[in-house]
Amino acid sequence: MELRTLRYFLAAAQEENITRAADILHVTQPTLSRQIMDLERELGVTLVQRGKNGLTLTDDGIFFRQRAQEIIELANRLEKNFTQRHSDIGGMVVIGASEAVGSQTLAKLIKEFSQKYPAVQFTLYNETVDNIRDRLDKGLVDIGLLLEPVDVTKFDYVRLSQQDTWGLLVRDDHPLTQKQSLTAEDVAPYPLILPLRENIRVEILHWLGREEKELTIPLFYTLLSNAALLVAEGLGCAFCMDGALAIRSDPHLRFIPLEPRRMTHSVLVWKKNNLFSPAASLFIQEINLLRAKME
Repeated sequence: MELRTLRYFLAAAQEENITRAADILHVTQPTLSRQIMDLERELGVTLVQRGKNGLTLTDDGIFFRQRAQEIIELANRLEKNFTQRHSDIGGMVVIGASEAVGSQTLAKLIKEFSQKYPAVQFTLYNETVDNIRDRLDKGLVDIGLLLEPVDVTKFDYVRLSQQDTWGLLVRDDHPLTQKQSLTAEDVAPYPLILPLRENIRVEILHWLGREEKELTIPLFYTLLSNAALLVAEGLGCAFCMDGALAIRSDPHLRFIPLEPRRMTHSVLVWKKNNLFSPAASLFIQEINLLRAKME
């Protein structure tokens, strides 16, 4: 299986039409059709359904497209990295960041680094912790900003000094806005919107002293920006941390901390024993200098 074949398949999947994809790739329609059929034969599965109106991906085709995109992205980054190793410091540093107070430190690091190395560019993914870890494992992200608790066995890391405070995001007309902080007894009677991340959800349930079946939970969320819209609509109150920008997205929403206070650190992580591009290696050096300052 060649990278060229993966690119052919991705073009056909994107266009949903062999003829249009062949034009984009500057190959003949029979050549592209044969490449996709050879790929299906090699894998032993059907990737596309062919019809009068074009191509439709099968379930295997959808799965294969996702993996093919990851492989092509990794191959493109590898090619760029080798080019950068033999040129002045430039290129791309790819960062995945979760919603956290630590984003402020990350922003400062990126700005200072950009002033030193103006030819370096950054790609910033705003993702859930689990998605960032997956991209780190696959080599698609250089550095991740994650929220504890997180397994750092595979990573080198720096724990940032800032801490996020756990609380509840509510509408400004909600009865709980009369309180400066919230206990489990205050919160439990109301519909609650919880993070989907399992270890965080377990901690919240432990703080509440209740099981999920004892609560009204209309929604689980991955990114608070979407959940905040549903809080504004009155669906429920969302457990979150004060570092998330979404808590300030609507003047009619209010963040109320939990009692007793619950705090969470952010960590900057990168894969152990990994060969990074010169730009990413230099950025990691800046992170390590930050660690030395904090110690």
